[in-house]
Amino acid sequence: MSYVTLRDAFFNKLYDLAKKNPDIVLVVADMSAPALDKFRYEMPSQFVNVGIAEQNAIVIGSGLTLAGKKVFVYAIAPFITLRCLEQIRVSNCIMNIPITIVGMGTGLSYDSDGPTHHLIEDISILRSLPNIKISNITDNVMAEAFFEKLYDPNMTNYVRLDKDFCSDIYDADFDFSKGMSKISNGKDNIIISTGHMVPIISKIIKDNSLDVGLIDVFQIPINEIAFINMVKDVKKIITIEEHFLPGGLGSAICEIFNDNNINIPIKRLGLDINSAYKNCYKYGGREIIRSYSGIDRESIYKTIKEHFNIN
Repeated sequence: MSYVTLRDAFFNKLYDLAKKNPDIVLVVADMSAPALDKFRYEMPSQFVNVGIAEQNAIVIGSGLTLAGKKVFVYAIAPFITLRCLEQIRVSNCIMNIPITIVGMGTGLSYDSDGPTHHLIEDISILRSLPNIKISNITDNVMAEAFFEKLYDPNMTNYVRLDKDFCSDIYDADFDFSKGMSKISNGKDNIIISTGHMVPIISKIIKDNSLDVGLIDVFQIPINEIAFINMVKDVKKIITIEEHFLPGGLGSAICEIFNDNNINIPIKRLGLDINSAYKNCYKYGGREIIRSYSGIDRESIYKTIKEHFNIN
């Protein structure tokens, strides 16, 4: 188990890069953390705190980009995306002013804070925009490797960081350039997931000795050629995501299959659009909220056995 958060792993690496490159600027919306304090105290000319004004953060970041800076804009995930959707759509995507938007606490990370802090629609919304790449960070190794392997200077990058601690599943020298990876092999049956769900599913597979493959799709738009080659011989697929089903990872995969005349049965698991917010105030934490949509550990294991006909 890693005891460094994804946020700290990401910003510790950005700090090292910013020390060498004065054009790197971090714009935050009233957020604080030890990893950010180093920017504030040691590189004040490369740190801008706009206060509780996320839309202003996007506009300021876009202006700094036009002035030649490499800008990272950071805040709590739902506020720096959905609250700023028009700014992102017009300034960054349509006009292609590339900044890197870093959202902290995606999915149900802020499990006790209710629907204002849950972010379970962002993939479907933002992937509908042009000139934007979504990186859903799986572990600390990937968080640090983002800058060399996943960052695209020619378009807006959106980085999803989960709030919870997670186990590292990648080695330090792993090549993330394809935007996906096969975590475990399975000849006939494959689970495809993303972000915080990947280590959970990997543990379910290992603990129950399941002959099931697992693919981590950590970047959207999906690399279609690499993805099709990875699943071409598979007989059945389950997609699992801590995100609304409409427009999410499962939908993106179904679109690829439809457009390429691929006929593989897919079972999509995700948050039910009618019940996720209805049940979000019930106590018990993140796993309980997941259980209402059938993506808690017990429900996932049951679905795996049923869909893949495992005794």
